[in-house]
Amino acid sequence: MPRTLHFLLRSILSLATLALTFTVQAADTAKPTVYQGDAARGQPIAATVCAACHGPDGNSPLSANPKLAGQHAAYLFRQMQNFKANAGAAPERVSAIMNGMIAAFTEEQMKDFAAYFAAQKQTGGEVKNRATVELGQKLYRAGDASKGLPACAGCHGPTGAGLPAQYPRIAGQFTEYTEAQLKTFRTGERANDPNKMMRMIAVKMTDAEISAVADYIAGLH
Repeated sequence: MPRTLHFLLRSILSLATLALTFTVQAADTAKPTVYQGDAARGQPIAATVCAACHGPDGNSPLSANPKLAGQHAAYLFRQMQNFKANAGAAPERVSAIMNGMIAAFTEEQMKDFAAYFAAQKQTGGEVKNRATVELGQKLYRAGDASKGLPACAGCHGPTGAGLPAQYPRIAGQFTEYTEAQLKTFRTGERANDPNKMMRMIAVKMTDAEISAVADYIAGLH
């Protein structure tokens, strides 16, 4: 190939590559920035307004209220969205307390709260009923194939750490809170689970199974 033609082809290729690079960069720049939440901005309100029920650092003093410390920020934000009624429509998750508490806050503020609680360290829970720990462990790790009950670990992980944006951290959560949530999923009072996943699981569980697995979860770390 003549040297002049070879140089020309290389120049064209270089220009095409450069143009493509600028196009990609421009496209990336054009993408809207997703606000991830600012823990420092969320702290003053989260540690005061939310503290009475959830503790200033997200470790609730009451077993009826969930520990929020160490929970995935994306999950916390989604739950706050579910509690909030929009355009007059009923909230996806009904709570006489939370529906009112979250009403005044913007999405940016909710993301700030979520970022703050996610950055806190959860205080450990513990198993209270040693007589049911074997049943709780079996259900958590293996489920019950005889009635189509899947293992909790399949979604929430072997240590209960969950999966950000999809499945919540449940390790160390209060037995009483986890038990109450499973029962409200079973009755349909709580119905903000995608594809009815938790409702279809909880309806297959007896009170004894719910209590056992909730207590086992409390002892996970």
